Amino acid sequence: MAPSLALSTAEKLRKDGNTYFKKDRFAAAIDAYTEAITLCPNVPVYWTNRALCHRKRNDWTKVEEDSRKAIQLDHNSVKGNYMLGLALLQKQEYAEGVKALERALDLGRGANPEGYMVEEIWQELSKAKYMEWEDTSSKRSWELQNLKEDCETALKEKHDAFQVEGFLDEVATTYMKQLEALGRVFEKAAEADTPSEVPDYLCCKITLDIFRDPVITPSGVTYERSVIRHHLEKVGKFDPITREPLDQSELIPNFAIKEAVQAYIQQHGWAYGT
Repeated sequence: MAPSLALSTAEKLRKDGNTYFKKDRFAAAIDAYTEAITLCPNVPVYWTNRALCHRKRNDWTKVEEDSRKAIQLDHNSVKGNYMLGLALLQKQEYAEGVKALERALDLGRGANPEGYMVEEIWQELSKAKYMEWEDTSSKRSWELQNLKEDCETALKEKHDAFQVEGFLDEVATTYMKQLEALGRVFEKAAEADTPSEVPDYLCCKITLDIFRDPVITPSGVTYERSVIRHHLEKVGKFDPITREPLDQSELIPNFAIKEAVQAYIQQHGWAYGT
């Protein structure tokens, strides 16, 4: 078959697959995309479309296979990186899954900052980061608890040995002070894994949610980009805090706050769940 005819036939099959997909006929959609891939195996969208069908059927092994093929053909495939990340998370490969989702988010923001996929990817990335934190936090808590118990046992053995020698009052006082000090040490060690309030300066003034993509206005107020843009489009062209006139073109990325947020959530993974 001539290349031009193969491509036109493959495109028709892609459209048929899209129609089947919208009707939740995923098996039929997979067949159509598979035929399109057979005709034109170097078109990334055919692979990502089929991967999406596999996702709907919870066939994560095939999601990973098709996503990797799409990325091989196009390293900048937003959907390819996105679905690869989801597939890896299903295998509990959190670090690699998060890495793929972060790449998908960066690519998505570059291609279409206001697109629906950017929000969807962020939501999945937040859940992934939170799961990663839960996994490491539970392991860390278990290790700390075991270490604390070992330290308490060692102190008790030392205390019991001195009791035999007859230094009861002084040893008892020292023992209690050491136990209290030990408790403070381990309480401090567990602070990073203990949820608390996110600092106000890391949160949007409108939604009170932690920043994802902060921008600053000429008035010096920082907002979440999508939130302030929605305000300007639906409410009016003014700063909601200062009431000063404001246009979208005047919004500037606040990299300092973005870096501060990233540093904070790197140390406090529970913040992804807020």
